[in-house]
Amino acid sequence: MLKDLQALVEVESPTDDLAACQRVIDKANEITQRLIGTKAEVFVEKGRPVYWLGAQNPEVVLLAHLDTVWPIGSFTPLWKVEGDVIRGPGIYDMKAGFIQALYAMKGSDLTKVALIATTDEETGSATTRELIENVSKKAKAVLVLESAIDGKVKIGRKGTSMYKITIHGRAAHAGLEPEKGVNATVEMAAIINTLVSLGNKEFGTTVVPTVMNSGTTTNTVPALATLDIDCRSFTLAEMQRVQSAIKNLTPIHPDAKIEVVGGINRPPLETTSTQALYEKCEAVAKKLGMAPLGSASVGGASDGNFAGIHTQVLDGLGAVGEGAHATHEHILASHLEPRAKLLAALVKEILA
Repeated sequence: MLKDLQALVEVESPTDDLAACQRVIDKANEITQRLIGTKAEVFVEKGRPVYWLGAQNPEVVLLAHLDTVWPIGSFTPLWKVEGDVIRGPGIYDMKAGFIQALYAMKGSDLTKVALIATTDEETGSATTRELIENVSKKAKAVLVLESAIDGKVKIGRKGTSMYKITIHGRAAHAGLEPEKGVNATVEMAAIINTLVSLGNKEFGTTVVPTVMNSGTTTNTVPALATLDIDCRSFTLAEMQRVQSAIKNLTPIHPDAKIEVVGGINRPPLETTSTQALYEKCEAVAKKLGMAPLGSASVGGASDGNFAGIHTQVLDGLGAVGEGAHATHEHILASHLEPRAKLLAALVKEILA
């Protein structure tokens, strides 16, 4: 497993480099041919390479991605072993998870199970969302190989929404006649206070103003202001509440105009979609003599969010380690084989 994982990690694959993403898919297929005895189907979905091993209409989907957030050359060396700790770009998020899934496929029924790996997850899965949703609609379960959190599987993920607000005011001289202007900065400041008040700790709802631009010169009443907003929550109802409030914002000054674009781009992965599979997974782990895995809900989204709209999902079945998107990204090698065996046993239990 380590040899195969090293080969995969050493093919760097930042999401925005299509040639690199094709290379990592090809390397994954080389490993597949040697390990499984057959190659995966590799095809282009809306301009991006996709890896698909197994059934065309699977009852169980193992879902992975092989793109990473790291530009080529970010890690030197690409592969570093320090006892049980192994470091490398994308090793934790989530090339180790793919290798675990591939080894689990060795004992799985390829007429009923598929391992699918995409290459655009880190930028929102715009090209593969439809594919993921379509295959999930027909499946009994989707098992997502994103990394574990302190060894725990993920039973909840926040949904994400992104908005951009533009305020159109009116310019005027800031010293001579500011009263003749409509100050877009002042209008945006009032809106920001409203936005922050939309958060809700009970449901983990956050509404965060991020990038703001306003004004042209220091002596001109700003005629234009723009603001980006990041919104997240564990429930769809909360996301819809926030969206309604943002879409219905109004300016204070009667001559100011407001424009809002954006919306919900990933629905939340709620426990109604994950609890049953989590309980099944804990039961399988117990049969294998493993300690309880534990569960966690996290703020980040994954392709499991899309699958959870349509079927049962369990996320975080991938690598044990730490440091997603961070320079200390690493896995614990000792967990690779046990987690692969757990995944294989869980697939058989679901099919049974």
